[in-house]
Amino acid sequence: MLAIPSRRAVNLTVNSALVQEAKALEINLSREFEAHLAALVRQRKQEKWLAENQDALNAYNAHIERDGVFSDGMRSF
Repeated sequence: MLAIPSRRAVNLTVNSALVQEAKALEINLSREFEAHLAALVRQRKQEKWLAENQDALNAYNAHIERDGVFSDGMRSF
């Protein structure tokens, strides 16, 4: 069975005209905020991982450029 994440009420300050328009368009603010926040968190985590591992990635790429990969002699293409 999948665990349902707990939810928490938060206070935000948002442009009131924008909120009115969103409500008029029947946009679920909580659902949309959560979806966009999840995407932003995922993006920032990727950026952080890349920054933390950039040296290792550069070293690996340099190794491949210099020595190739183990299967270079086995390829027929």
